[in-house]
Amino acid sequence: MTSASASQSDILARLVSGIVGGGIRVVDLTVPLEPATPTIQLPPQFAPSKSFSLEEISRYDERGPAWYWNNIACGEHTGTHFDAPVHWVTGKDYPNNATHNIPVDRFIGPACVIDISQEVAGNPDFLLTQAVVEDWERRHGRIPAHAWVLVRTDWSQRRTAKEFLNIGKDGPHTPGFHPQCVPFLARERDILGVGVETVGTDAGQAATFEPMFPCHTLMHGSNRFGLASLTNLDQLPPTGAVVIAPPLKIVNGSGSPLRVLALVPV
Repeated sequence: MTSASASQSDILARLVSGIVGGGIRVVDLTVPLEPATPTIQLPPQFAPSKSFSLEEISRYDERGPAWYWNNIACGEHTGTHFDAPVHWVTGKDYPNNATHNIPVDRFIGPACVIDISQEVAGNPDFLLTQAVVEDWERRHGRIPAHAWVLVRTDWSQRRTAKEFLNIGKDGPHTPGFHPQCVPFLARERDILGVGVETVGTDAGQAATFEPMFPCHTLMHGSNRFGLASLTNLDQLPPTGAVVIAPPLKIVNGSGSPLRVLALVPV
């Protein structure tokens, strides 16, 4: 073994030791996936996504005396989920743009957590602007390449589907990204993608923005990713955590539910 490979092995050994010994905390950023899990509600002219369902195959009975298992069904973008570039028309022509062929190193990166929870508490339609991001960078340093930008809103603490989706007569009211902030993050900061606590990466009123649905349109149009319906972002520091977010390896998948983990130094 060369000195370089020995040093790299030592890094991995110290990582495992930190997790086992408690020096590194593993935080689950995933909401439970169950029939009650809220799913995005589209206008009636568009095809809807299925809610999550669980169908028992056998449970230690005549259908299978020694085993328990289930069939599952849901849309790819249900619960805590991953958005691949192919999910949006602007990202459809990139190579390796689906869940089965995205290079796996692009699922892991440092986390930059931008806390706008106080602003959102007073305004559910609050939008993250470039100015807010640049102010965060003045305090915490420039967003590094290959990073996940996670937006803490505490929206995941809303306990009912009605409160979480927050749909009014004029559509949903949930926080998100200002249209001018998205190209700044996608094109000037070379990030992996963004993560939010709401049901989708765009704000609830994003159908009225220019462009429409800017996070989907511009983020996937820049070959970046999205993570939606995250939770426990209040347990992460502004910098220093690492996020691991691999989707299911669905051939030509536009996304999938996933288990998002963060490694946080204690």
